[in-house]
Amino acid sequence: RRMALPIIMHVNYCEQGQTIPEMCEKAVRWGFDGIEFRRKRSGEDETPEQYVDAIAKAVKETGLKHVLFGGPGIELMSEDDGARKAEVEEGLAFYRLAAERLELTVCNIMSGSLRNPDKSIPYAEQHLHGSAVATEDHYAWAAEGFRELGALAQELRIKLAFETHGGYLHDLPEPTSKLLEMIDSPAVGANLDYGNMAYFPGGPSLGEAIETLGERIFMLHLKNSIPVGNERIRIGLGDGVINNREFLLLMKILMTQ
Repeated sequence: RRMALPIIMHVNYCEQGQTIPEMCEKAVRWGFDGIEFRRKRSGEDETPEQYVDAIAKAVKETGLKHVLFGGPGIELMSEDDGARKAEVEEGLAFYRLAAERLELTVCNIMSGSLRNPDKSIPYAEQHLHGSAVATEDHYAWAAEGFRELGALAQELRIKLAFETHGGYLHDLPEPTSKLLEMIDSPAVGANLDYGNMAYFPGGPSLGEAIETLGERIFMLHLKNSIPVGNERIRIGLGDGVINNREFLLLMKILMTQ
């Protein structure tokens, strides 16, 4: 039976030319409670105000209940202090704007792409990027920026959740947990996307991932896939290499503890 939690559609279900009103209408018709939009759209000549206002108008017209925002993330992996500060300021301005126009609850966040300096290593070998090449500087830069963003999130009474995603500092539960401890904000937690780590060599089990992040899990991304050669083919949630029934059961147990 469905848990009494919002079920959110990722906007990539509707990025084949659909307008914002069409995205919202389809999400409602398909039975989703909300949409995780991107923080900005590529290839669109619009201001942040125009973008957020268009979403707010479509939400009102269609009755969509929840709006989340995700990537692109706040790029904090640069050695350039000025560039990092500019990224934080842009993020602060966006979340203030979005919270004025919409009833936000939680947003999916990332701290910036972190690739292996060896350019010959393909992105698909995600266990060789992200936390595998992170230095203490990378952690410090991300923590510094998200302490400020976390303070705003507390003020706005929203949550920010780092997606566990290959190619980022927070690709696995343990480095994500380390980063959260450094930020030390009740408004900053994790978005556990087990599908992004299911193929990591020696990666954690579902139980280990949930145990590591525990009550700091603010949202989930659910997906499934099967390996075909060197590719991962996405399929329905009930099939594939991830036992999503176990995933939800373990999360339900965590929530009732």
